[in-house]
Amino acid sequence: MEHDILSLLPDGTTVDADGTLRLGGCRVDDLAAKFGTPAIVVDEGALRARAREYRDELTARWPNARAVFASKAFPATAVQRVMVEEGLGLDVAGGGEIKSALRAGVAPALIVLHGNAKSTEEIELAVAAGVGLVVVDNADDVDRLEAIVPVGSRQGVLVRIVPGVESSTHAHVQTGQVGSKFGLTPPAASALIDRIRRSDRIEMRGVHAHVGSQIMDPTELAAAVAPLAAMGEFPVYDLGGGLGSRYTYGERPASVAEYLDALIGAARDHLPASAELIIEPGRSMVNGAAATLYTVTTVKRDARTFVAVDGGMGDNLEVALFEQRYEAALAQRLGEEATEEAVIVGRHCESGDVLIDPITLPEARVGDLLVVPATGAYTHTMANNYNGYRRPPVVFAHDGEARAVIRRETWDDLFARDLVD
Repeated sequence: MEHDILSLLPDGTTVDADGTLRLGGCRVDDLAAKFGTPAIVVDEGALRARAREYRDELTARWPNARAVFASKAFPATAVQRVMVEEGLGLDVAGGGEIKSALRAGVAPALIVLHGNAKSTEEIELAVAAGVGLVVVDNADDVDRLEAIVPVGSRQGVLVRIVPGVESSTHAHVQTGQVGSKFGLTPPAASALIDRIRRSDRIEMRGVHAHVGSQIMDPTELAAAVAPLAAMGEFPVYDLGGGLGSRYTYGERPASVAEYLDALIGAARDHLPASAELIIEPGRSMVNGAAATLYTVTTVKRDARTFVAVDGGMGDNLEVALFEQRYEAALAQRLGEEATEEAVIVGRHCESGDVLIDPITLPEARVGDLLVVPATGAYTHTMANNYNGYRRPPVVFAHDGEARAVIRRETWDDLFARDLVD
């Protein structure tokens, strides 16, 4: 009988006769031997297929549209390069993401820069690079742009609007409600738009809204379209991202087609037919294409059964920050019955360093490989060095071949910025 974990892993993931998982055609024991654990393993074929799905489904519904990958979800140069090669632009949210986007080979005109508190340095980087659109979040962005954009040039901007949409997601990833730190309410935005239109260095291209992240119901995302339309007619409307990803067996997020049916349906009802539409998929673009491999280091059967692995909140902060729920399996024992309730915990010195509580597994043993699916979004980018933890590698697997696109940190890396001998 097929193990449930396969439903959360990329299409084409298989299990060998001995119960060992294959990701991107590669046995997990071979991956662990070559790259060590923890390791974030990306099925490159699944990543490319998802990018093409977004690109094709969007333009089939609204030909004058483009998808830009929200790089903050997985700002690895190799991941960004896949998006560029598949015809997507890149959404960036800081100086480092601008630089990695350029390293990935994106045409600067296809970059969209976000941020509620952009520094002067970041705006200088964007203007010098020729970034296509800067999303203005406040009047200070305009002040900086007018001081930085050279005489005779004009920088295209979008103004971020607070659409007043309360989304049914974790409070930490809601962004569309009144009182959000992002964007401007319509009256404040209207005043700033009038100012931009009087500028000889800034070109008012359109408006932007984003409701939040990990949203399962596409009607909540589509609800931002009418507030954008109410701001007036513009050449560009950026409808943001936010579609949820499946992490657990019980979750059923909308498909890309269902999401775009709702979003583009609202656009047809409210927006000019000639306008260019932009969407910014992030989590839903990359999350399901990756899984994290861990090694079980300790099993403690006492008041509860604690299965401790060699990673944790150093490579996955989603549980601590957003109470994200995950599933897992013993990646070389997929043919065995799950008989023991356990808690999967990390190696860090915090009681909150818990990956999954509870979970039922076969009786875990030290040395077992554990696979956690749906770790392509916000794991690599939020990895940290707590307790001197060395951040894990990112490995691309495809058709039975694997290569590291980001290496594991070394001990020397931990002290590269230390000025004390």
